[in-house]
Amino acid sequence: MSDNFRARVEAVVAQIPPGRVMTYGQLAALCGNARAARIVGGIAHFGDPDLPWQRVVNKRGGLAAGYPGGRAAHAAHLQAEGIAVSADYYVNVTELLWNPS
Repeated sequence: MSDNFRARVEAVVAQIPPGRVMTYGQLAALCGNARAARIVGGIAHFGDPDLPWQRVVNKRGGLAAGYPGGRAAHAAHLQAEGIAVSADYYVNVTELLWNPS
């Protein structure tokens, strides 16, 4: 993927409001490549650590094992924003999904 795709992904992630989430696939589609969810995951893993990557989850609301500190740290960061996380590390993606205008 191009640096332009990375820049678009990071620009959208920067806008996700506290208490809301987006999925890797949703980000990929919004940024011009609906089939690039795994690439978005790579961008999240190696991207700008100052962005709110904790607000990005899989399509079922699952938290990322590759998140710095693992799923427990991912859960803690989301819970700090008031997001409920299940004992098996899922959020209610239907209720919390953010769609930028």
